[in-house]
Amino acid sequence: MTRKRLLDVVRIVVAVLVLLAVVIAVWRNWSEVSAHLREVPAATLAGAFVLALLAPIFSLLGWRVLLNDLGTRLPIPAGASVFFVGQLGKYLPGSVWSVMAQADLGSRLGVPRRRMGIVGLLSILLSVLTGAIVGVPALPLLLARSGEVRSLWWFAPALVLLLLLWPRLLNWGIALVLRLLRREPLEHSLTAPAIALTSLWFVLAWLSAGLSILVLAHAMSPDTPVRDLLVTSICGFALASAIGMFSVIVPAGVGVRDGVLAVLLGALMPFPAAFAIVVISRFFTVVTDVVVAAVGWTWARSHHLLGSRS
Repeated sequence: MTRKRLLDVVRIVVAVLVLLAVVIAVWRNWSEVSAHLREVPAATLAGAFVLALLAPIFSLLGWRVLLNDLGTRLPIPAGASVFFVGQLGKYLPGSVWSVMAQADLGSRLGVPRRRMGIVGLLSILLSVLTGAIVGVPALPLLLARSGEVRSLWWFAPALVLLLLLWPRLLNWGIALVLRLLRREPLEHSLTAPAIALTSLWFVLAWLSAGLSILVLAHAMSPDTPVRDLLVTSICGFALASAIGMFSVIVPAGVGVRDGVLAVLLGALMPFPAAFAIVVISRFFTVVTDVVVAAVGWTWARSHHLLGSRS
């Protein structure tokens, strides 16, 4: 068995074990979790879902800025089909399936595979960086298991992460990585406006997804101060997601993101309530990914942007 095939087997086994652990945890706590789920009004669920649905749309807009900066301007239908359909690859064990899928779809539209692949990797990098920046204020909550931020030391790592977005440093880092991987350099360095605008769209995506958690958390624990819920929900979700994105073995950070978020929310409310929020959040994430992928694919097909149906 080759090393690559062995690694694929390990990833599949780990993914199955993580999913099994999540299913068992839901089954053991289902009676209490379902009771909390019934407490959330339908209007609240609808509002939280709309906020969750905005997150991938903001991510698409940031991804298109990077692609445009490197020389390809795709119309919204084509961009949506490539980005959203390709994003479904993150549910496969591994770290680059979504990038490979986007490169394949983009090649049908005349976009060079290398350019599309680099844009996919850069978008993941900037998404992780912006998510970590937004999530840094939740670090004290995660370490202290408390619902209050009692220190401002988190400003230091936030400033370090912000420094990584400095255009000259970011471009130098990208060039260094490509050189180490023996790949050709970028066609030209990323411009400062593109980095700033992409980061802004990605921050809006994190804020939108975090606000979805906040709406659910406030419904589950209305007596908890909104300030505490604000930091835990928005910053905590971004931190948990960024950590989950580092777990390349587990598809879409399943189990990792959910566990970190449950720990953070559990400091403010009963664990079954926190677990109910995690369950709803994961469900919303999967549904929104499928919905936007279906819309992107259908829109592109209707405009004949992906070739013949054969």
